Amino acid sequence: MTFHFRPAELDMDDLKQRPLAPPSATPIEPAEILTRNKILHISEDKKVIWGQWECAPGASRWEYDNRQEIVYVLSGSMTVQEDGGEPVKLEPGASAVFPVGWRGTWTVHETFRKVYVVYRP
Repeated sequence: MTFHFRPAELDMDDLKQRPLAPPSATPIEPAEILTRNKILHISEDKKVIWGQWECAPGASRWEYDNRQEIVYVLSGSMTVQEDGGEPVKLEPGASAVFPVGWRGTWTVHETFRKVYVVYRP
């Protein structure tokens, strides 16, 4: 089966906002960071999830202990910094991979929207 969607046509404003929270991530500053998420597909074995996600500005801690993620940035900007690594700024058109074991911070500078694929080995 083939899945097809147009990210620009997905109206995230129609989705309910909810606070960023574990197990996804832990907000650092401010204490509450609002997100919107639209899951577009979950595989039968629930190991692969893909969709579109939006996050308000703020800093948060991410730990990929049992999953990995591939992202493609649609809008906004953020800086990611793996523990002990150099900061990397992600802007529209950029992609990033967060492999199992990645730990660090995400600092969203302006409302950030991405297409994502999460894989649980």
